[in-house]
Amino acid sequence: MSDADLRFWFDPVCPFAWMTSKWVRMVAAQREYAVEWRFISLRLLNAHVDYASHFPPEYEAGHTSGLRLLRLAARTRAEHGPDAVARLYEALGGQVFETPNAPGDESRRGTRDFAEPVLAGLGLPIDLAAALDDDSWDAQIQAETDEALSLTGKDVGTPILQFQPPEGVAFFGPVISRLPAEEEAVALWDHVIGLASFPGFAELKRSLRERPQLVGFGWRPDEGSVEEDWHGGSRRQKK
Repeated sequence: MSDADLRFWFDPVCPFAWMTSKWVRMVAAQREYAVEWRFISLRLLNAHVDYASHFPPEYEAGHTSGLRLLRLAARTRAEHGPDAVARLYEALGGQVFETPNAPGDESRRGTRDFAEPVLAGLGLPIDLAAALDDDSWDAQIQAETDEALSLTGKDVGTPILQFQPPEGVAFFGPVISRLPAEEEAVALWDHVIGLASFPGFAELKRSLRERPQLVGFGWRPDEGSVEEDWHGGSRRQKK
């Protein structure tokens, strides 16, 4: 998609990529942007890492499922085009993050039992799910992961965005934990692009954050928000 206004690199199991993607879809609809959805794998990013000593127990299974789902996305794009990837990511994210989670879901998401109903619901052939076990797609996923990191540097995660590719500004994030209202979405976008477009801008960050407001993380619309350190620090209920 050489005419894309925005490139968005995603891993389908990253909650912050999912939340940002929902916001980007809101902005794209209001600004009539064309979005190209590209692949970045947390499992490949962390290939050199000992998961047992660096991450909670469920992360390795979750990231591995993400890689398997990206194989599915790569085959879907090859056989059905980029618009099918946009629909597939939206449907996968709905299953992963907008429904309650159960123990063991991190591994189940990389299986045909998980993927085939999603494909059927989109009207796509369920035999695309054979790609889950086909590591021949990994070279393409690695290449797109490397492409994203070449634009931002290596000390980042997901999502990565590039506005007005291939020469436009690229950046990690923004990491948001809640979806803005429709009337706030474009204003937030303009602030982010304005800041990231300044050549001397390097980083803006805070460690205290609220848990993503997603049903898959146990959030309920009636409970308000909980500001907390994502890694298990202090918590504070917000009104």
